Amino acid sequence: MIEGALTPYETALAGSGQLSLVTADGAELALAIQRYLADADEADATVLDRCVPPVLDVGCGPGRIVHALASQGKAALGVDIAEMAVAITEQRGAPALSRSVFQRLPGEGRWPTVLVLDGNVGIGGDVCGLLARLADLMAPGGCVIAEPTGSHAEQDDVLAVRFATESGATGPEFPWAVVGRSALLRHAAVVGLTEQGYWSAGDRVFVRLVRSAAMV
Repeated sequence: MIEGALTPYETALAGSGQLSLVTADGAELALAIQRYLADADEADATVLDRCVPPVLDVGCGPGRIVHALASQGKAALGVDIAEMAVAITEQRGAPALSRSVFQRLPGEGRWPTVLVLDGNVGIGGDVCGLLARLADLMAPGGCVIAEPTGSHAEQDDVLAVRFATESGATGPEFPWAVVGRSALLRHAAVVGLTEQGYWSAGDRVFVRLVRSAAMV
């Protein structure tokens, strides 16, 4: 992440402020800061029920998922590059690391469930690269549970975005991907992952990805 790009996000987490991502042409992608800071909701519960521990939550934010898993007695670890997000996760009594998913992580190749929710499949603007990394983190027979966030199934965009508060855009641009379910599955196939079920909860969609038979 470009230096200084995360400052508005961390400020919003600390103050519960409104935040979005904005493109150069002014299009906005809403960020559900209040939901991130709240406890896991009914849509999240459909993910929690499908998690086989231990669970790695990539881009865990302020830790509602890791906290909920821990409350169920399921071992989990959050990873996030935002120090404020990690601090809030730890304040909730859940473990988290301030680290990029592309850095060395504990338990590489041994995580039965890897989560990438809340639009974090867009990390770095490189969906294939991210999914390949998540596949490396998975245990044999494990899965990735991903949340595509495109407005339609075929959406497959790489955007240059900045954070935006109520007072306007702030901070440097950084790359971010927005993909729908069909586009996500095409990227997954490139790195040897295939869909093993999907479901909707509220206005959110989730996909379970496993290694393709040819890769097992």
